Amino acid sequence: MEHNVSLITMLAGGFGLALIFGFIAEKIRLPALVGYLFAGIVMSPATPGFAADMELAPQLLEIGVMLLMFGVGLHFSLKDLLAVKKIALPGAVVQMGLATGLGLGIASWWGWTFGESLLLGLSLSCASTVVLLKALETRGILDSMNGRIAVGWLVVEDLATVLVLVLLPPLAGALGGNSPTADASMPLWYVLGLTLLQVAGFIAVMLLVGRRLLPWLLLQIAKTGSRELFTLSVVAAAIGIAYGASVLFHVSFALGAFFAGTVMRESDLSHRAAEESLPLRDAFSVLFFVSVGMLFDPLVLVDEPLHVLAVVGIIIVGKGLAAVFIVLAFRYPLNTALTVAASLAQIGEFSFILAGLGLALGLLPQEGMSLVLAGALISIALNPLVFGLVQPFKAMVLKRSALARRLEHRADPLAVLPTSTEKKYLEGQVVVVGFGRVGRRITSALQQRHIPFVVVEQNRERVEQIRAEGLAAVSGDSGDPGTLIQAHIAKASMLVIATPDPLNVQRMVEIARTLNPGIEVVIRTHSANAMQIFRREGLGEVFFDEEELARGMKNHILSKFAPVHEAVHQPAHGH
Repeated sequence: MEHNVSLITMLAGGFGLALIFGFIAEKIRLPALVGYLFAGIVMSPATPGFAADMELAPQLLEIGVMLLMFGVGLHFSLKDLLAVKKIALPGAVVQMGLATGLGLGIASWWGWTFGESLLLGLSLSCASTVVLLKALETRGILDSMNGRIAVGWLVVEDLATVLVLVLLPPLAGALGGNSPTADASMPLWYVLGLTLLQVAGFIAVMLLVGRRLLPWLLLQIAKTGSRELFTLSVVAAAIGIAYGASVLFHVSFALGAFFAGTVMRESDLSHRAAEESLPLRDAFSVLFFVSVGMLFDPLVLVDEPLHVLAVVGIIIVGKGLAAVFIVLAFRYPLNTALTVAASLAQIGEFSFILAGLGLALGLLPQEGMSLVLAGALISIALNPLVFGLVQPFKAMVLKRSALARRLEHRADPLAVLPTSTEKKYLEGQVVVVGFGRVGRRITSALQQRHIPFVVVEQNRERVEQIRAEGLAAVSGDSGDPGTLIQAHIAKASMLVIATPDPLNVQRMVEIARTLNPGIEVVIRTHSANAMQIFRREGLGEVFFDEEELARGMKNHILSKFAPVHEAVHQPAHGH
């Protein structure tokens, strides 16, 4: 008996080739998704040899989109975004606008229509969160201030792209494509209004009903003790809500899955939901990238090399320069500007989703999809090199350019303590580096005991908040001698490193002990390996255990001061 096994053939070929090429990509220090994309290219009809069923690719692509967007929603953190909102929100919007404008301009020059040019520009404007997180984790800077700004920036880009995915179908007709949401005779304002009303209705249902019902259902299923049922419930929620949103509210699968993830995040079981669904999400994300690769025509590299070069230039140079100027305009140091620029110098999954939607709506030619994919492959492959050039480039320009030195050490009122700061914060004080969860608990305990302290924090927004509370704080890179000097480390009694950034710890301790040989050092770390290294090198008192970390650091610090400062009073400034 003959069977139609095209789906099984595609799954077997897709997973098998993705495994091989993904392994090769990791071995040569590239993200595995480059290998997944290459597996799709090998399976596509555009390359010789095995060709998968192209009719199945769009459906597998949609399932991959649903689970990818569900994962984005599940890990979406409004708190992380709000921590850097003053730079991430305007920065991402302006940078996306500039990148879209560059893509629009260059494609219009090629002779593309306005709609096609706009879609290309939008597809080039959003970077890949997957690639960024891997790059930051590899370099150990995910929890640093630069890492938080880059992640917050991409969160805004993701939200903006979700909005574009919502508005694109009703606008497709006006842009020269095929709108699936309404009759072409309907006025544009009516189509847009109807779309926004449907989206608002879906969001309202999710917030009023889903926000209560979904966590409750997860809890009831978790009580059964069945791991399989729990995993099934998470996947069913992701795909079911995405499908229901499309059928009932006529919104995209992507938006439905994204909100399913954000609502599920409200549950106390959200971490378990993320963990249990991860294998299936990973599997279908692999198929997503394989399916995207199948849409790529390698001949575009031969037929239109200048077009490919222009696209790569916009992604790496155009977006990078835009990010540098924006970050510097917000008075952040050159190092932060270069790190954010390197973070954005690539495109990935959201670009594929946008390009795929544009292809389906008749707003993007096949060449456009191939250009987006070529730009993604090249920019992702070059991204480790771009990141690796940040520090050498910074060192070179600081050595040769007086302007660069001024930008790195510009006059900033938040980078120095006010002249009215009392003497007790300038001598014998505690210098606390980092004002996150652990830093807050430590400074709160110091404040209760009336022990003077100065906070060093790279996030300017946090420094503004700290000073508004009447406390002493300076903004800047704690690995820079100038920043610690402004915190008067030379006459401090203790340095408390409450940030989990292992790269700067040794440098901070060296600077502190050079300026103040007798200073006591207390260090926080999340890494057992780093703890052993710090203790072996005698950098200071090291605390590692996650549960007792803040409490142990706090008790150790207080034991060194009590009851010496019992009679000393806060606030930070004399009046």
